[in-house]
Amino acid sequence: MFDALQSEFEGELYFKNTTTDKALKKVYSTDASVYQEEPLAVAIPKTVNDIKKLIKFADNEQITLIPRAAGTSLAGQVVGKGLVVDISKNFINILEVNQAEKWVRVQPGVIRDDLNAYLKPYGLMFGPETSTSSRAMIGGMIGNNSCGLHSIIWGATRDNLLEVKALLSDGSEVVFGDLDQKSFQEKCKLETLEGKIYQSLDILINNPENQTAIKQGFPKANVKRRNTGYALDALLNVEQLNLSKLIAGSEGTLCFVTEAKLKLFDIPPKEVGMVAVHTHTLNESLLANLVALEHNCSASELVDDFILEFTKTNIEQSKNRFFIEGEPKAILMVEFFDETKEGLLLKAENLIKALKEKDLGYAHPILLGDDSKKAWEVRKGGLGLLRNLEGDTQCVNLIEDCAVDPQDLPAYIEDLEVLLKKLNVQYSMYAHAGAGELHVEPMVNLKTTEGRQLFRTILAETAILVKKYGGSLSGEHGDGRLRGEFIPFMMGEKNYALFREVKQIFDEKGIFNQGKIIDSPPMNEFLRYEADQPTPKHQTIFDFSKQESILRLTEKCSGSGDCRKTEITGGTMCPSYMATRSEKDTTRARANVLRQYYTNEQSITQESVKEVLDLCLSCKGCKSECPSSVDVGKMKAEFLQKTYDTKGIPFRSKLIGTFTKQMKLASIVPWAYNFIFKTEATRRIANRIVGFHPDRTMPLLHNTTLKEWFGKQSSPKNDKKVYLFCDEFTNYNDVEVGKKAILLLQRLGYEVIIPNHVESGRTYLSKGMVREAQKIAIKNVELLKNIVSENTPIIGLEPSAILTLRDEYLELVPQDLRDAAEKIAKNTFQFDEWFAREIDRGNIKKEAFSSEKRLIKLHGHCHQKALSSLTPTKKSLSLPVNYEVHLIPSGCCGMAGSFGYEAEHYEVSMKVGELVLFPTVRKQAEDVIIAAPGTSCRHQIKDGTGRIAQHPAEILYEALVGN
Repeated sequence: MFDALQSEFEGELYFKNTTTDKALKKVYSTDASVYQEEPLAVAIPKTVNDIKKLIKFADNEQITLIPRAAGTSLAGQVVGKGLVVDISKNFINILEVNQAEKWVRVQPGVIRDDLNAYLKPYGLMFGPETSTSSRAMIGGMIGNNSCGLHSIIWGATRDNLLEVKALLSDGSEVVFGDLDQKSFQEKCKLETLEGKIYQSLDILINNPENQTAIKQGFPKANVKRRNTGYALDALLNVEQLNLSKLIAGSEGTLCFVTEAKLKLFDIPPKEVGMVAVHTHTLNESLLANLVALEHNCSASELVDDFILEFTKTNIEQSKNRFFIEGEPKAILMVEFFDETKEGLLLKAENLIKALKEKDLGYAHPILLGDDSKKAWEVRKGGLGLLRNLEGDTQCVNLIEDCAVDPQDLPAYIEDLEVLLKKLNVQYSMYAHAGAGELHVEPMVNLKTTEGRQLFRTILAETAILVKKYGGSLSGEHGDGRLRGEFIPFMMGEKNYALFREVKQIFDEKGIFNQGKIIDSPPMNEFLRYEADQPTPKHQTIFDFSKQESILRLTEKCSGSGDCRKTEITGGTMCPSYMATRSEKDTTRARANVLRQYYTNEQSITQESVKEVLDLCLSCKGCKSECPSSVDVGKMKAEFLQKTYDTKGIPFRSKLIGTFTKQMKLASIVPWAYNFIFKTEATRRIANRIVGFHPDRTMPLLHNTTLKEWFGKQSSPKNDKKVYLFCDEFTNYNDVEVGKKAILLLQRLGYEVIIPNHVESGRTYLSKGMVREAQKIAIKNVELLKNIVSENTPIIGLEPSAILTLRDEYLELVPQDLRDAAEKIAKNTFQFDEWFAREIDRGNIKKEAFSSEKRLIKLHGHCHQKALSSLTPTKKSLSLPVNYEVHLIPSGCCGMAGSFGYEAEHYEVSMKVGELVLFPTVRKQAEDVIIAAPGTSCRHQIKDGTGRIAQHPAEILYEALVGN
């Protein structure tokens, strides 16, 4: 039925039985909730006219449209058997800013944090700040009436929504904004669907019986977070009627929003700080919250010991634990703003004094500036971190959105803890204490019939408690298909009938997101897993025991969408999504299709899985930046090996995997190889033959290998020894880098030794040839285990190669070599890591280097960012007294080993480079040094900008006094 629609549709439409279309429907079958249901089709509209066509099509075919933005909804709002309409790719424009009147007009796919980055030069910002603000889109925030960390001062989305432009169920366009009485009466005269809406709502709202029901059934006035049902209370007793207030929180069930006009705030005072109140008990932290609210804080957020424990093992979050003292049961993060540091400290100290007077908290560190931002990352990472639990019993989004009056919060939580203990359920609690809403995450096994019943029981009994306190079952995450069936109990049958009437007034035929809020299916149906099914066992080459299994690792993805950040927010994860803005190219999508495949290999074909994995650059950004540490690069390699075992290894993959063998053969006659790839015509022909893009230049060979050159040198003996891992790239292509590194170390008084070892295995890993990589890992561990130690570490110049010893080798070698591999890993360093350590030990001094003034722009390698840090590189390059080092805020360069060479990936590769790296490099003066430790990065910079980037070892060698 979709063929006719496709012929006139400008955007993308996926409905066929092709590999790509089937893959897309699997990707869009989930969000950040526990639900999974494959849609009929997926549409990615390009224009408003496309959406009008979809509305008409839905009307004719009697199907429902499911509006979707970032897909981070926790109640299944964007999951269902309809036509998913994804506005996140094309509706991303900021249309107008009015600085004087403090408002902005945007399309619904604009990301909250990206919007505020755009508004910063105006001195303005949009207030509501969800923990997902780096990817949450305005359309989704309107749909859920999102609130966030600072809602106690900036309010919810509804409070900051001035008007919406939308399409109604008949395809007509409307603007819902402030209307005085005269304008309202004019609207009521219209003989259109818009006129009917105003006429019908006028009757509904002004009915005394209805008003009484709304006043009695809705949460009490002090509960500011209220998102159960439709916001009819926002239309009572108002001077100017504004239906955008009703649209906020309606979950896309009433109309299709195409633009929004938002109220803005002045950027808060520059001085920002936090008091991190450490408490022995949860109740103590909630009592401290009441004291904090008396001190007019800007935010008061709680993090419990469950989340704090998981920060210890998360690569990224472990860096943010610096402020934690002891083992608190909970930390209450209380934030203040002020124009001056003195004023800020006074506010913090006054709070601490008041807390100590009531004996609340055992530690009260004050965090300022960037330190407070790092602490907030711990809080924001809560949802993802909780997915690191072992086993099938996992934290579930269920009662996490219940809100009460903050004054009632201690008593409500006390009652809730009694309930959960009665049900023998473990739980975690975190988030918005200041707003009366703790995200309570019970731990339930949804893979069993018993667990599914417990899932319902917890919500049903919690609803009784919430109603007892006059609270809201949904504060900001919405009803969706999770809480929808409990609305009649919470709000009363009369109000539920009013909600049904509102739906009928706007959308009589159910065109918009049918089954959400009204007539929701049972909340424990269409979950991600079938009940009581045995967990499949999968034989893997990588050791997944730390994650329990490869299937368990896929299941750790919470769907929170941290991988949907853009280059504006920064970070490495996920470069292909940043370039394409397609959900298919997110880490989340890859984890989801792998989960579906490993749960039931019949549910999705290998070809569809490969389609979704195709643009994964194996950058490892997800290993560190994903709060659940879902390492998709590792899983991709394992999956590809599985396909090779049955279908064989493609020629190009085999060619890339055996790179070292190819280079060894070519190095016999390097002049012949270089002639082919230095000459454009022959290079383009050769590239096409092997499947590389003709525009991509190739790395050339040196006239000798590094090992051959080194073997001819007299290596001075010295007490200070260091082993150099001569990786395959440095040995054949980057020989000059290797030479300068060795000469630098020798000049600094070190004896350099190249031990007996084989290649790193990186090229095999990059193409999923894990069996071959495992053989190499075993060989290298056996060769190095007796020589690498704390006193004689091994260092490497190419990050992707040397870091295999710290990362993949630990999961590739057999158990009897595990201790040896771990010993090697602990004493393996990138060149710049080791160099910085030697500076700290006083073994390398600045006097050895030039005092010339130079500016360096540094781009870090993806694996370096994921598994290490750029701090040692910056420290090393800053050793010469007048060398100034600036980090380029780039993620991946886009080359990613062979990825950027491959014909079908070349365009995406260059798009990734154009996000931040290429424009930054092009802006630099000729005398600015471009530094990049990675060989692929240097090659990508050369191809993309024409500039020659240098390895830090080269720069430091050239900076030696006398050079």
